[in-house]
Amino acid sequence: MTWDIGRLTGPDGVDWRVPVSELENRRMRLAEALLENGIESALIDDPVELYWLTGGRQNGMILVGAKDSGVQTTHWVKRSLERAIFESGGGDCPNPVISQPRMAELAESIRKKGGISKPSLLEGKIPHDRWKFISEKIGGLDGTSKDCTSIFYDLREKKSEWEIQMLRDSGDINKSMFEAIREKGGLGKTELEMAAIADEVSRTAGFGGRIRMRKWPMDCDRVVIVAGSSASIPSYFDSAIGGIGASPISSLGSGHAKVQRNSPVTVDIVHLHRGYVSDCTRMFSAGILDDIWLERLEHMVEIRNAVVSSLGKGDECSRTWEIGSLMAKEMGYSENLMGMAPDKSNFLGHSVGLELDETPVIAKGFDRPLCIGGTMAIEPKVIFPDGCMGTEDTFVRTKDGMEYLTMGDSFPLITDWI
Repeated sequence: MTWDIGRLTGPDGVDWRVPVSELENRRMRLAEALLENGIESALIDDPVELYWLTGGRQNGMILVGAKDSGVQTTHWVKRSLERAIFESGGGDCPNPVISQPRMAELAESIRKKGGISKPSLLEGKIPHDRWKFISEKIGGLDGTSKDCTSIFYDLREKKSEWEIQMLRDSGDINKSMFEAIREKGGLGKTELEMAAIADEVSRTAGFGGRIRMRKWPMDCDRVVIVAGSSASIPSYFDSAIGGIGASPISSLGSGHAKVQRNSPVTVDIVHLHRGYVSDCTRMFSAGILDDIWLERLEHMVEIRNAVVSSLGKGDECSRTWEIGSLMAKEMGYSENLMGMAPDKSNFLGHSVGLELDETPVIAKGFDRPLCIGGTMAIEPKVIFPDGCMGTEDTFVRTKDGMEYLTMGDSFPLITDWI
């Protein structure tokens, strides 16, 4: 080896690898789920799912055999093999980590690992051309390849204690970003200037620069700051606030507008710690806001509390949506909840993990509860032509109810830059 593997650390030399016990448990849960669904094996090369299973995202794929299938779980790597071995636990890797065979030999390589039938693929995530290419290469195996996307989504809804700690750590850094904006933002600052203030904190803490999303092509800006009427500008993004954005190719969130006196400023921050998403929103102003804005904030807190209570006692997410949206209607916000027509978003919260838009969602059609161990950002907001008002925190559902993973009551819902 001509490079120093010892450099693969977090800040100050901290080992940021996923614990081997996590990888073992995830592979075991997947193996059991494949058995339950009558699937012999799964072949995975999506970056997020590959990271979830292997602890890294090197160029390669992992074959996971169903429980009692006789298929040997194997991590095949094209490059970098040395790094993949290290990131999977080094000498403690749960399963073999070896060089990836030529794609022309893929079917035969699967046979040598005990496979008879075509492995399932992530049809709901990988590009069609990639799915078609792999399907051709495994054509010599028996049967028909099934889609395992929903299996992965279901498995990842329930977070482990280690994952919940990653989300909690992410929330701590998220709070530091708000503290920096409180200290250095204010009257006359542009939205982008303040986004840069938050970004410096996040980058220093280890943010890698990418936010993963499932829905195509929903790339997003992770520090969305909208001053006053910027909040009412619609965008392609399925969220309450759009914003000016930096340019037409980056037409979401923070732009060149400046903070004006006595006008609401919405700060919506996403941070990723070792891949795990925390999502939080707080309000700011340079000067006293009219009472109507403060009343709107109080109403959003009422809706948040009702939503949190509903989820915490195990209501279906669709029922939670009904509770929150009905409250908004009774408060007079039917035309303003989560956006203004025709650019409204019809949800009040979204699950988070390694991706920003995980399931379930507080919306119609999600007729199941947030599971214990599920993590969700809850974000009631109302949008008007002259601004936005709302709040957001990330929570985990425990056996005792909902628990904050972000700053909750430790940071004001609204801050005045004096």
